[in-house]
Amino acid sequence: MVNIPEYYAGKTVLITGATGFMGKVLLEKLLRSCPGVKSVYVMVRSKAGQSPEVRIADMVNCKLFERLQEEHPGFAEKIVAVSSDLTQPELDLSKEDQSILADNVNVVFHCAATIRFNEPLKDAMQLNVLATQKMVALARKMKHLEVFLHVSTAYANCDRELIEETVYPPPVDYRRLIDSLDWMDDELVSALTPKLIGKRPNTYTYTKAMAEYLVQQEAGDLKVAIVRPSIVGASWKEPFPGWIDNFNGPSGIFIAAGKGILRTMRASNDAVADLVPVDVVINATLAAAWYSGSQTLNRSKNIMVYNCTTGGINPFHWGEVEYHVISTFKRNPLEQAFRRPNVNLTSNHLINQYWIAVSHKAPAFLYDLYLRLIGREPRVLYKHDLQDQSLRAGLQKAQCQSALQPLY
Repeated sequence: MVNIPEYYAGKTVLITGATGFMGKVLLEKLLRSCPGVKSVYVMVRSKAGQSPEVRIADMVNCKLFERLQEEHPGFAEKIVAVSSDLTQPELDLSKEDQSILADNVNVVFHCAATIRFNEPLKDAMQLNVLATQKMVALARKMKHLEVFLHVSTAYANCDRELIEETVYPPPVDYRRLIDSLDWMDDELVSALTPKLIGKRPNTYTYTKAMAEYLVQQEAGDLKVAIVRPSIVGASWKEPFPGWIDNFNGPSGIFIAAGKGILRTMRASNDAVADLVPVDVVINATLAAAWYSGSQTLNRSKNIMVYNCTTGGINPFHWGEVEYHVISTFKRNPLEQAFRRPNVNLTSNHLINQYWIAVSHKAPAFLYDLYLRLIGREPRVLYKHDLQDQSLRAGLQKAQCQSALQPLY
């Protein structure tokens, strides 16, 4: 087998979700570490009046791409923005673009997804399942495709005691569910959602599991690989330590704790915080596509699945996370902090509610009262309620008490 840079040399790659957190790192790593790659098509929709080309041009000017700019100044010439919307019929691709992709693409990285845990089931199905179905259909038209890599999540099967590197059938046939959701109104779907998702904590994990099964069922003779990262965090080493561009998941919790806004959280100190750096996930993703694509035998009937996690080989508990986050922010305080950082984790619901009232809502109420007295609009308590909802959603992934099979 050739090495990874040699494998991608001369290849044409297609990436969905390239403007997202993982997609950006994938694009940067691919162009920097595999400079022989021929071209990279990125499927992007117009947004806020910006065309796909403008969005990509703005994106590659951020700090993440500075090292790439230094090492390979002409890298941007290899990026081709393709106007597309994954929620629309035929992905909203023009006939010309469909033909270009079908004739040229060798490797597909399907990274696009909604990662919102509280997404309504209809929307989550549209973005995580139906969009994947359309991507598989597009991939089957590609004349020179060597591998289709689907990015899933280690929590897709968090209702199971042991999660092996295999695709599990969902409790509901995805075809029937798609047909049913087509005629159901939003109110009926909302009422049925708890029954449908069963033991899974949210629509995100439910639809990602369904997407895996769909890929297995509809891939036909395609070579397919599935990568399942756990909680993806800031970069470890590449392109530089600590890069992150959002406050999703644990990042939002850490910043809220550092600002002194978050003072209590319902979580077990002994639960494993299965955090994995984004560059580790992207390295595994590129390697998985290389390995599956390099195989001479057709592996479509035995899809390669990679659980990209840390908890099985290097467990890091939420109690340790709490200690390191607080000690770090005490040594290096954030600007305009609301209070001195001090977070307490508790698994007791009543104790947690008490501290929410004392440490969260009471200060917010008093500050809103002060704003009213000076003639300004109250805003802190409302923002606290929104933040509390966001934090609860962010913790759902961490509270999936499953044994994750590590990547070897």
